[in-house]
Amino acid sequence: MTSHSLKGTEEIVLPTGFRAAGVAAGIKRPGIRDMALIVSDRPAVAAGVFTTNQVCAATVKLDRERLRGRIGRAIVVNSGNANACTGAAGVRDARRMAALTAERLGLDERTVFVCSTGRIGAPMPMPVIEKGIEQLVAAVSPEGGKDASEAILTTDTRPKRWTVRFRAGGRACTLTGMAKGAGMIEPKMATMLAFLLTDAAVAPAALQRALKTAVDGSFNRITVDGDRSTNDTVLLLANGAAGNPPLAEGRPGWRAFEAALAEVTLQLAKMIVRDGEGATRVAVIRVRGARDDRDADIAARSVANSLLVKTAWAGDDANWGRVMDALGYSAAKVVEEKVDLRFGPHWAVRRGAPGPATDAELRAVVAQPEFEVAIDLHLGKGEAIVYTCNITEEYVRINV
Repeated sequence: MTSHSLKGTEEIVLPTGFRAAGVAAGIKRPGIRDMALIVSDRPAVAAGVFTTNQVCAATVKLDRERLRGRIGRAIVVNSGNANACTGAAGVRDARRMAALTAERLGLDERTVFVCSTGRIGAPMPMPVIEKGIEQLVAAVSPEGGKDASEAILTTDTRPKRWTVRFRAGGRACTLTGMAKGAGMIEPKMATMLAFLLTDAAVAPAALQRALKTAVDGSFNRITVDGDRSTNDTVLLLANGAAGNPPLAEGRPGWRAFEAALAEVTLQLAKMIVRDGEGATRVAVIRVRGARDDRDADIAARSVANSLLVKTAWAGDDANWGRVMDALGYSAAKVVEEKVDLRFGPHWAVRRGAPGPATDAELRAVVAQPEFEVAIDLHLGKGEAIVYTCNITEEYVRINV
């Protein structure tokens, strides 16, 4: 689905009927927020999308189970510890987080989702986390979204948040989202958490389908380093507090909701790429003319994940030969003599041979904070887009 252009804001404005909080529980450095809580004051329809990694966190396993009920009242989150590869103890800890949150809020435990992010394989510091849950419940408020968006971060340098307002069924509705992610980013999905909240009423099956479509056009269109995480989770809660008739495909207001969801998820996805660990450049890879959309996606990701390509960009070097190489070794069908390649407005390659662009023109393009690489394979109607970034020495420093 193509995102409509909506006037959003890079803020967290919690929709009607939601509260949130973020506190410094002590999982990370003193004074750094590392636990968050989101609460809906009424039962909300829940939808979710999770990592496709065969090794996944205890929280992902729990949330997949909880999602079958399609009702959510709260999401409790910790950063600094992934609770992944922690065995039976990790599963018990995830369930304990949900149970304690439900108890303190007076909720059905089955409506509480749990998310974790951080180091894989480390035992959960449960005494610290249990104290943090107490702090969160005491602090939760309609103004707490900003603190919550900061508490979910790990190696991020800044929060990611976006809010859009739209109308559905004659009612004013709000959709807001917060996300974290900077490294280990190659969806389907990546080391990212995203929480989307709306006061619109939406039918359960339609909400899940809409989220899947929005994620495929946003979070599943980005890559920082080609690594797929154990903890990726996107959760969407729709509590209906706006009072509109429940939305579903074909009903009034549905397209406005779809557009709002596409806008929020795409804006958050782009923020993740811009904040890629050590990144100084963002590149949009557009492939057209592939045999089909699958081939176009394969070709785009091959370029977007090439370390040789990404390190060239770190040195302000277009090095289109590396791009051609990445296309050639991809699993997509590529005929060298048919490939056109453009950096910004300048043709680097025409029909598989050097184009008219000068090295200086190409360098000027990749020296920009954001630029586009357009590829036409001239083999069919397949199209794809991937958002990526360069790789610098700072990425290595962060990850050693």
